[in-house]
Amino acid sequence: MIGPPAPAPRHPTVNAALAAAAAGDAAITFVDLAERETAIPFTEVHARARRAAAVLAAHGVERGDRVAIVLPTSPAFLDAFFGVLLAGAVPVPLYPPLRLGRLPEYHAATAAMLTAVAARLVVADGRTRVLLGPAVELARPPLGCLRADRLAAGGAAAPGAEPRPADLALIQFSSGSTADPKPVALSHANVMAQLAVLAALLPPEGGAPQMGVSWLPLYHDMGLIGCLLLAVYVPGPLALIPPENFLARPALWLRAVARHRATVSVAPSFGYEVAAKRVRDEELAGCDLSSWRLAVCGAEPVPLAGLERFADHFAGHGFDRRALCPVYGLAEATLAVTFTPPGRGPAALGVDPVRLAAAGEAAPGPRPIVSMGAPVPGTEVQVRGEDGRERPERVVGRIVVRGPSVMTGYFGRPDATAAVLAGGVLDTGDLGFVAGGELYVCGRAKDVVVVRGANHAPQEFEECLTGVAGVRTGCAVALGFVPDGVSGEQLLVLAERSRDGGGDDGTADRIRRAVVERTGILPHTVRLLAPGTLPRTSSGKLRRAEALRRFLAGELTPPGPTGRARLAVAAARSAFAFARVRWSHGR
Repeated sequence: MIGPPAPAPRHPTVNAALAAAAAGDAAITFVDLAERETAIPFTEVHARARRAAAVLAAHGVERGDRVAIVLPTSPAFLDAFFGVLLAGAVPVPLYPPLRLGRLPEYHAATAAMLTAVAARLVVADGRTRVLLGPAVELARPPLGCLRADRLAAGGAAAPGAEPRPADLALIQFSSGSTADPKPVALSHANVMAQLAVLAALLPPEGGAPQMGVSWLPLYHDMGLIGCLLLAVYVPGPLALIPPENFLARPALWLRAVARHRATVSVAPSFGYEVAAKRVRDEELAGCDLSSWRLAVCGAEPVPLAGLERFADHFAGHGFDRRALCPVYGLAEATLAVTFTPPGRGPAALGVDPVRLAAAGEAAPGPRPIVSMGAPVPGTEVQVRGEDGRERPERVVGRIVVRGPSVMTGYFGRPDATAAVLAGGVLDTGDLGFVAGGELYVCGRAKDVVVVRGANHAPQEFEECLTGVAGVRTGCAVALGFVPDGVSGEQLLVLAERSRDGGGDDGTADRIRRAVVERTGILPHTVRLLAPGTLPRTSSGKLRRAEALRRFLAGELTPPGPTGRARLAVAAARSAFAFARVRWSHGR
């Protein structure tokens, strides 16, 4: 399948796009937990970025240096990200410490990412820096850790040398759902090609740019490229909600959509599930969602039932089911690969799960698999077998992608690059099939569960647990393992207990019944876990392979204690770590 011709980018680089946006009157609006709003026009975003670039240059940042940005959604993130670009360096957004009970894991993972990109400097705000010390001590970036508030202290930097389209624009880490996150290197040309595509898919309405609302983290491709950088490219208005505020109060998202008369907003499927489950009608009193014409859903296989629940729940507030727009993409392709036709709504094929598992054929049957749409402009998508040949329609194979937004490679990892990228063709590692000119995604190849010789996507079993009493919604994984004394791979289900007092002695039996009734396969082992036990990526995806590794090693443990005392101890350890770094540098 090949998409329409690719549109020509309006600008050669992100820097040029920001300079052009500064000439307009669009703005970024930040929404806090109390729904107070702070609007920053692109003119000011550009001016602040120039001041930040001057500070970074004075601090020793040079052209091509990698600068890690560990900041929450805030004006400071914009200062740092665009300031790094204007300084000629390469921004590397990383996720802040979010789970106090998992700090040792966070420090090890962050240090590994800093080391992988050879970061010269880390930028963090006061709140983040309080907990960041051990990671900085492990990685030892030569220029240390700079407080974000210092970026505002510079004078206007003289315009630096304009980067070339082939130069690196940013490094974004892959999600790490099946392996450790890898540093995805994206050139300005990659990013501009993707933004040109997204702008073509989301054209102005009535002469006005689309109005966006997002709670997605800015360290993730959907939030950074699909929301923030697209708003710069168009340029157009965008309201940003910190993701932690959305999780604390999901109604903020929908209330902002209604208040701003937003036309487009993006979320992974779990975001729609959370909103449908937790947003009460009284929280949306007087809110009209009829302006929302593109409710884009991506980042993971999309369950049809979850989208239907969202549409039904908010239909009374004017939400139109046809706005739901499943898409497929990945960091290695900058972002979007396929896109559902706007205004159609989600479409699904019913397939026979037995034929799908046993023969990899999407024969008609009762299990719905949602279409991810057709290739975006300029992108070619194929489904190939293990022999490298293209599969016929409705036959499952590996999804491969070619197009101008495919990454230059994994930074500093030629071995990993060669394993997935050859001749400009990217092996996504995902499984799917084509039908009627559209792509249907079945899951990750590395996550396949093999039972009695048949290949099952883990979602086939995990979807059975929706609504099972005692199971925390969206917090279960299905895995294949070989138990002691048993011949052949068996089904293992790891599920977190619900926080509302569920998880009684009958929960494991309810899980077994739900799975066997829907799939005909009885789990060999069901293990109930405390909330928060299952490992996740920075974007919230469950890490199935890591969960299995920890289960087999006896390391699948719940997060440590939290609270003020725990925070004080963590802050003290971080301060001592920074002190040791300063002492070792003689400053």
